[in-house]
Amino acid sequence: MIRIVVIDDHDVVRKGVISYLETEADFAVVGQADSGHKGAEVVLAEKPDVVLMDLIMEDGTGMEATQLIKKALPDCKIIILTSYYDDEQVFPALEAGAFSYLLKTASAEEIVIAIKKAFNGETVIEPKVAHKVMSRFHGQKPQLHDQLTERELEVLICLANGASNQEIADQLFIGIKTVKTHVSNILRKLDVHDRTQAAVYAHKQKLL
Repeated sequence: MIRIVVIDDHDVVRKGVISYLETEADFAVVGQADSGHKGAEVVLAEKPDVVLMDLIMEDGTGMEATQLIKKALPDCKIIILTSYYDDEQVFPALEAGAFSYLLKTASAEEIVIAIKKAFNGETVIEPKVAHKVMSRFHGQKPQLHDQLTERELEVLICLANGASNQEIADQLFIGIKTVKTHVSNILRKLDVHDRTQAAVYAHKQKLL
C-alpha cells in the first residue's frame, strides 16, 4: 500500500482528490489537512510515503511545510499540486525538497500516475515547470512571459488579439474584475505600462 497525506486549504479540491485516490486499491489516504502548519504535523505523525502538497495556503505555505517535512522525513516524497508556476513558487519549492511538481489542471489519472512514480523514485514535472528548470540548468535567460500563469497567458493572448476586458471575460467565462486583476498582473510581470505594450510583446514573442 502507498500511504498518502493530502494537504490543501480548498475543501472541494482536497476532498475531491481524496475521493478519487480512495478508489485505487493500492492507495491508503492516512491523513489530510487544510494548512501547511497542520499538514506538517499530520505528516510527521503518520509518516506517509507520499504527500500531495498545495503551495499557497492561509496558515503556513507549502514550501515551509515541505522544508520541515523533508528535514524530519527525508525519504518522504512530496508532490506539489498547485495552480502556480511562477519562478517565485517553482524554484523555492524544489529547493525545499519537493520531489514532483504538478498543476491543478492535471487530470486525476495523471495525479495517480505521479504518486505511483514518486513511490518508485521517479519524478514527474509539469512541462511548463520542466521548461523553467531546464532553462535555468542550461543557463538560458528566462523570458518574462515564463512568469505568467496559464490563465494570465490566455488573457494576454486575448488581449493581443484586440479583445476588450468584457470580451475576454465572455471568452474565458470569468468575471470582469478577475480579468482586470489578470491584466494588472500581466503588465507588472511583463514590465510594460499598458495593454498596447503587452500586445506588442505577445506578437514579438509569437505567443499567439
